[in-house]
Amino acid sequence: MRTKAWKVFQWISYLEGTSFLVLLCIAMPLKYMADKPNAVSVTGGIHGFFFALYLVAVAVMAVRYRWKALRVVGAVIASLLPFGPFVFERRLAKKA
Repeated sequence: MRTKAWKVFQWISYLEGTSFLVLLCIAMPLKYMADKPNAVSVTGGIHGFFFALYLVAVAVMAVRYRWKALRVVGAVIASLLPFGPFVFERRLAKKA
């Protein structure tokens, strides 16, 4: 399963997960505790881009590797949870 598509999915998964954690752990506290709403505006836009890219990558992987619907739903749910993309990608790597 270690193809170029797999490596690209892995990188996108890390980027999406990291951007989400930065948004939650750095930008949101800056917005509400330091009164700096620009932090969320910038980080939110970056995270939104990586989130959309992650969903496209999930669709590509689902088609290429014929993922079942449950795995696709798991990937989408993982993208909504902190550390979710990291856990999902690691579990996927163990099964491969």
